[in-house]
Amino acid sequence: MSLRAFVVLAVAVALSAPLGAHAQTAAAGGYDPLKTFAPLTLPQPAGLIRGPAGAPGPAYWQNRADYRIDARLDPAAKRLFADETITYTNNSPDSLDLLWVQLDQNIYRPDSRAGAMGGGSRQRASTEGFVIEAVEVEAGGKRLALEPLISDTRLRVLLPQPLAHGGQLKLHIRYHFTIPGLFGGRMAWGPSTGGDIYDLAQWYPRMQVYDDLRGWDTLPYLANEFYLEYGDFDYAVTVPADMIVAGSGDLANPQEVLTPAQLARLAQARTSDRTVMIRTPQEVPPAAQPLATATRTWRFHMDHTRDVAFSASRAFVWDAARINLPGGRSALAQSVYPPESVGDAAWGRSTEYLKDAVEHFSARWFAYPWPNAVNVAGPASGMEYPGLLFDGIGDKGKVLFWITAHEIGHSWFPMIVGSDERRDAWIDEGFNTFIDVYESDDFAKGLYGPKRDSEYAPGAGTPGDQIAALLADPAAPPIVSRADTVREKYRHPVTYFKTAYGLVLLREDILGPERFDHAFRKFIADWAFRHPKPSDFFRAMESEGGEDLAWFWRGYFLNTWTNDMAVTAVKYTDGDPTHGAEVTVANLGQLVLPATLRVTFTSGKALDIRVPVETWMQTGSHVFAIPPGGPVAEAVVDPDHRLPDRDRANNSLKPQGAPP
Repeated sequence: MSLRAFVVLAVAVALSAPLGAHAQTAAAGGYDPLKTFAPLTLPQPAGLIRGPAGAPGPAYWQNRADYRIDARLDPAAKRLFADETITYTNNSPDSLDLLWVQLDQNIYRPDSRAGAMGGGSRQRASTEGFVIEAVEVEAGGKRLALEPLISDTRLRVLLPQPLAHGGQLKLHIRYHFTIPGLFGGRMAWGPSTGGDIYDLAQWYPRMQVYDDLRGWDTLPYLANEFYLEYGDFDYAVTVPADMIVAGSGDLANPQEVLTPAQLARLAQARTSDRTVMIRTPQEVPPAAQPLATATRTWRFHMDHTRDVAFSASRAFVWDAARINLPGGRSALAQSVYPPESVGDAAWGRSTEYLKDAVEHFSARWFAYPWPNAVNVAGPASGMEYPGLLFDGIGDKGKVLFWITAHEIGHSWFPMIVGSDERRDAWIDEGFNTFIDVYESDDFAKGLYGPKRDSEYAPGAGTPGDQIAALLADPAAPPIVSRADTVREKYRHPVTYFKTAYGLVLLREDILGPERFDHAFRKFIADWAFRHPKPSDFFRAMESEGGEDLAWFWRGYFLNTWTNDMAVTAVKYTDGDPTHGAEVTVANLGQLVLPATLRVTFTSGKALDIRVPVETWMQTGSHVFAIPPGGPVAEAVVDPDHRLPDRDRANNSLKPQGAPP
């Protein structure tokens, strides 16, 4: 064909385009294949630092922060006093002229930025936040006092000499703060029948992350969670001698703080699959008895963690049991709770729940890396830190199981897989809610399952129906939104449940368990104790899962597109059921998902046909040829309600006309 003839033919085809599939689709329902299946450029670029297959590249780096903290709890004043030494190592290729430190306690100041969020008035209760008494930088054995700059929940230290690549310095900070009451939320103090309980988290100045995408990531703390560097922790907490301290990591001096009976019971628990009492309700001091004037110092050590927290009270009942881990390893599940939480219907089963969750998560996804997992009943309910959980004093039954499994699940996301919760809360909350689904199925053969997490559309039916209602809300944000911008109405439905449901779709309906599980496990292993970004996850699941998923990321995670499939025609081939039938299925929403078309015959037999997403790559309508099976009773797309279909009224259709 000559060039002139080719051009003439091309013009003719272009002029006839209104009759083509793309134009027909756009005219008939709004679905545009070119929009759904367009090339996708992911937000974070791939290269030598973040590889194209979603794993850390050969040039990947991250900085390190090791901590030594000596703290003293003053229950009378409700204050914590501490001296902290941060050993900071610069593994970046850059020379750093300053350091940024997080001051999370400053969220409780009356003038904090967080207090102005949400369109309401500033918080009613407040504290002075962190009171910084002294800041010193030590390098080369010399300590120099510096005047830091404090900006809301951040502290800036200008270094006297830049910290070069491979360099290390020590940052010394002396400080104190007033422990917030129940308004503290993620950390607080509050009463119990046996005495006050102090849940201490965000209790020390913490290094901001310096990473390869933004340099210093200095988002202020506005109530969404954390982005932290990894390191080793040694911390000591001095309390009245009759208090029990439960902390992240391993108790380093048990002989100094425990009775001989407690030491023996703890040793028994390390070899027991059944819960062993370490401190019984009868051993809790009477509430009317004054606090001891003598003190004890509890010392803890934790390797390779991004954070630590602790709880202290003389009200604690304490029990424990062995956790069995892959490769013959073991850890210890522990629970501390006040006397009013005692009982098999309540916290008496906490350690059992904790043990089961850690064992199943370890076997299914990635082995738990730390020596202890501790569940605390106290005022800061429903909050997680590495190896330690804060749950509610009144939790019991399935609620206690669900919240225990969810909060310890955060050990995997984001405590092991160290995502940035301040920007991408969906990675830790959604991924964790996803693994909860299978733990609820696993425990006691589904005693507390299935787990459903959406309060957006109660009574809406299946999870797919709930998500369909969420997708139909034009104000609902995309999953991939900055966490602080997601209003409370949508935080749980979108960040937790929509993300988790998307991963269930990816595992059960798109990739299948064999491909998904391999890819997800590799993603966890590749990014354990590192800092993945959303694009790293997307690339990892595509590369290891063996599927181009750009259409799924774009439609479900990056946008709020809706899914709507319809059966638009059912007719017999040549008008004769003995020749088979033809079923027309249309895709009316911009979000495409693989589906099942079920054709049921009047004989009661049914035929399931898979409808892959490639069906909709060029058109919004497709005719499926049904082999002869007798007269058709009905054709239904998505018969099991697995998908978030926005209009189920058009999902089924009976044949046109009566069969001969």
